[in-house]
Amino acid sequence: MVYPNSLADLIDCFRKLPGVGEKTAERMALAIVDLKKEDVDFFADSLKNCKDNLKKCKICGHISDSDVCNICSDSRRNNNIICVLEDYKSVFAFEKAGNFYGKYHVLNGLISPIDGINPEDINIASLEERVSKLKKPELIIALKSTIEGETTSLYLQKIFEGKDVTISRLSYGIPMGTEIDYLDEMTLDRALDDRKIIS
Repeated sequence: MVYPNSLADLIDCFRKLPGVGEKTAERMALAIVDLKKEDVDFFADSLKNCKDNLKKCKICGHISDSDVCNICSDSRRNNNIICVLEDYKSVFAFEKAGNFYGKYHVLNGLISPIDGINPEDINIASLEERVSKLKKPELIIALKSTIEGETTSLYLQKIFEGKDVTISRLSYGIPMGTEIDYLDEMTLDRALDDRKIIS
């Protein structure tokens, strides 16, 4: 089928999204055509604002509209408990579960020498700096159970070894290789409550 160029471009844009195939992209694009102009303008502005305005929090590495995210700036949360995550999507998963009242640290990647990703390539140095300013903190390692996740976990244990830092990890009830942001709230809650001290 030959689409008008503007519609074909829109379909191609939707196909760039994860899990969206040709048919779904076509349905989405045709739905946009049927929307009111003000709705389409808002949609387009939201896309652009998301890309232009979101930045990494200078403290934890999570995404935010401001230099410091709303979690890091929340004085009601426990500064001494830091949940270490691979990416910002996992933060949203924990926040939806609603059972964690500490802070987060987003690594924005995992150590993977085969892919050329070394410790200095991810957000570890700033974690060391944060921890050095805390008194007897707990780090909860919440990384996926893959070779890269395990390598990163072991590296974190090594750099904090001998320091007054408690290191725990989520319960092993989480299936191997599972992405944190795909877990349901109940599983994530239980994994957090049943976390194990490993160092």
